[in-house]
Amino acid sequence: MSLMRTIYILAILLIPDAVAQEKSDEPMELIVVHPKPEDDWLFGFHDAISDSVYGTAQWFDSFFATDEIDGTRAESSLRIRFGWEPRARDLNVFTQKFRLRLKLPNLEKKVDFIFSDELDDNQSIKAAKGRTLTHEGGDSLTAAIRVINSNKPNRFIDSRIGVASGDLFAKFRLKFLKDFSDKHLIEFQPSIYYYLKDGFGQRLFAEYNYNYSSDKQLRTNVSVRFSQAYEGYNWKQANYFLGQIDRRQAYAIGFVTYGEKNSKRGFVADNYKLTYLYRANAYRKWLYFEVEPFLEWSEQDNYSTTLGIALRIEGYFNQN
Repeated sequence: MSLMRTIYILAILLIPDAVAQEKSDEPMELIVVHPKPEDDWLFGFHDAISDSVYGTAQWFDSFFATDEIDGTRAESSLRIRFGWEPRARDLNVFTQKFRLRLKLPNLEKKVDFIFSDELDDNQSIKAAKGRTLTHEGGDSLTAAIRVINSNKPNRFIDSRIGVASGDLFAKFRLKFLKDFSDKHLIEFQPSIYYYLKDGFGQRLFAEYNYNYSSDKQLRTNVSVRFSQAYEGYNWKQANYFLGQIDRRQAYAIGFVTYGEKNSKRGFVADNYKLTYLYRANAYRKWLYFEVEPFLEWSEQDNYSTTLGIALRIEGYFNQN
């Protein structure tokens, strides 16, 4: 039961790869009724993007087609986000993110292609600016083939090879989930990767979720990253309070600390961030809006208080 609650809250707050849009054979549901839906430009916009992405999936899938057809269709999903994230010392901060995922049945049901400008857990922890409450920002294109080696309720294993930041990489990840009663959920996620330029690296991630009530959750996690290209390690520790206002609105309060440890500086925290994220699904089921005021204290700015706010719009385009 706790696992289902966690998945529902993450779908609202959009932890990576969660899709909040319900599947339906009917046209996309209107949240605000338009007098003449056929005259609403958002209908045509969403259909055009979805059809284009799905056409790309079919085009890729055709390279692996055989004479044996089992009726399985290609699937595609695209997430696009645009944001303006001004802060006291830098008003000209604009962000954009995308993540395209293609599932190709003629290749293998457990294989998919991922194209993104988010590096997920491969990216540097030290890139402080541009982070959201639940995702770290990225500014380089990643293209990878992912193989799902095992997908069970309490264990997930995948591996991928691809290109990120102009460097070839390979990665192997394990994810373990364990729930206790209907209130406690523990996740442990070790991974190992290899970059041609930077060599081998490892990342350890652990998270504890406490379901305070049916619509509220406390979360704490820690991640540590090692790399041959860096002496010592980078770390991140985060604490969140997640709340669901209703089925289309949610919020999250978070305090995150970033740091490093090496022989030159020892153990140091170089950035603190306190933030409140409000997220709403409005006007269309595939359209989301975010407002995130935050305070930062970074070593780069001598730990002085920096006030900022992030305004974002995000769209989902799925077809199968």
